[in-house]
Amino acid sequence: MEKPNRLNRSIQKLERYPKSWHTRLLSWSIGRVVPFVGTAGIRFDKMTKEEVVLTLKNRKKVQNHIKQMHAAATALLAETASGMMVGMHLPDDKLPLMKNMKIDYVKRSQGNMKAIATLTNEQVAQIMREEKGEVMVAVTITDEVGVEPVVCEMLWAWIPKQRKNKEAVAAVSN
Repeated sequence: MEKPNRLNRSIQKLERYPKSWHTRLLSWSIGRVVPFVGTAGIRFDKMTKEEVVLTLKNRKKVQNHIKQMHAAATALLAETASGMMVGMHLPDDKLPLMKNMKIDYVKRSQGNMKAIATLTNEQVAQIMREEKGEVMVAVTITDEVGVEPVVCEMLWAWIPKQRKNKEAVAAVSN
């Protein structure tokens, strides 16, 4: 059985507050830990071990020159959802690292965007079992009208935390 990690324990602390506050408190808390996520205004609608659901409103600060969601904002949404999905399962003695992201912009988006990230049971077992490794996290991005304007591949790696930053970079590049 998977032992709750620091992220899970933090989310469990929200249970003492009214359910109607959870999304706002979770979004605020993570935005303080990862300032760029907070600045962009990513909303954490659901964070469980089974699924991470995030939304980003199409507001001026995340728009491009034609008033659509900026490509970088879409990438941030996919990276954050996939990273949080890995983070929900990663033991506290491991460090998550984005290894590779591939995003194909296939259609024009309309309005707000939603990201849903998941892992298979086999991938979760791999994260728990291996000292270091990598996993391709499934992320689906849809816009306000249900269209999937981007197709994403998010490859996450993990290594033991005690390694120095120089070793961490070398591990990801291998």
